[in-house]
Amino acid sequence: MPDSHPQQQPPTHGGAAPEAAPALVLGGVRLADGRTVDVRVRGGCIEAVGTAGSLIPGTRLDLDGYLLLPAPAEPHAHCDTALTADAAGPVSHAPEDVQRRTIEAALQHLGHGATALRTHVPIGGVHGLRSMEAVLRAREALSGLTELSSVAVPRVLTGTAGADGLAMLRDAVRMGAVVIGGCPDLDPDPTGHVEAVLDIAARHGCAVDLHTDGDDPARLARLAAMAGGLRPGVTIGPCGGLARLPREVVARVAERLAAAGVTVVCLPQGDCVGLEDRRARAAHPPGCAPVRLLRSAGVKVAAGSGALRDAANPVGRGDPLEAAFLLASRGEAEPEEAYEAVCERARAALGLPEVRVEAGFPAELLAVRGDGLPGVLSLAYSRVVVHQGRVVARTSAVREYCASAAAAALDLPRQTRPARTDPGGRPQQPPD
Repeated sequence: MPDSHPQQQPPTHGGAAPEAAPALVLGGVRLADGRTVDVRVRGGCIEAVGTAGSLIPGTRLDLDGYLLLPAPAEPHAHCDTALTADAAGPVSHAPEDVQRRTIEAALQHLGHGATALRTHVPIGGVHGLRSMEAVLRAREALSGLTELSSVAVPRVLTGTAGADGLAMLRDAVRMGAVVIGGCPDLDPDPTGHVEAVLDIAARHGCAVDLHTDGDDPARLARLAAMAGGLRPGVTIGPCGGLARLPREVVARVAERLAAAGVTVVCLPQGDCVGLEDRRARAAHPPGCAPVRLLRSAGVKVAAGSGALRDAANPVGRGDPLEAAFLLASRGEAEPEEAYEAVCERARAALGLPEVRVEAGFPAELLAVRGDGLPGVLSLAYSRVVVHQGRVVARTSAVREYCASAAAAALDLPRQTRPARTDPGGRPQQPPD
């Protein structure tokens, strides 16, 4: 079974890569356009892209047989409850447990290739802001390995019961939450809930990310009307309820969402813990938003993983390539469009800069063993993850066909560890 080993790096200030970091050359790697090149990264940026074997000096990592892609991002996670599916009894919300789960979940996402992660954190109730405090501490601990941002998610914001939620939301922003969230489906006044979220976000200059099943077209139309023009932007998800509506209804709603610039984050793996009406979920099995229909109307669609082995999905993997695989395998997107949903669109939803494998762009990269994108989405085993110009995680898988004459005769492919070289380009003996 593949084993991911994040490599610890010294913390940096403000998330910036140290200027004095040595150059790293990713050698002999294939690009999506079919070229085989060397890519040199330094100081958190791609410094040069040249023909294979041309970029010297620098520490060289031989990636022959790998496809190099811009690194994906995870736009919709629930790290505070991740990895609790097998817990005996109620899930602990003690700050030290939330911090540990958040770090472990973020590293699992990182090992799969996501160098940035947005996690939704419930606030209010008996736990107050303790989970948010724990997630913010985890963010500091992960500095230099991955970029973790948090969404403050209150439950009720309207009426008498909503006063505490509003106060808690303002406190969460002052603490360091960079995105305002909410669950309008769970509020007695969904429209008032959205209005409150948008008002606080506008006052503090925060992005908005709302949980909604999306099964009420009138409610979505009102949301689009209110959200239009808000900067830095509005994201909603997972919107699985859209799949249960007539296509002509979804098409009309999609046009309004597109006009308002609202991004939809779908969850191809299924539902998440943010939508807690379990009776409604039992009556309507989780589905994925109709991505192809939304895209055809001009809606910006990103894809996330959602649940990571919690009560909502005990087998969730937190793997952006699996999310892209599911979109492509279900016919909701071509492989290139599916990867765009977990990479370019996901990064844009998080407010991150664009990444291309070209000089001058951020060195946020994912190398996956495979010949092309369809093959990578099908069998994405061995991976090398680069964040801020440094290798921060490596997953190696070895495939062998043992004692098989047929395998030897057919010269069947194997997956092996990439060769290591020293700064002079000489092969190094791999560690045991």
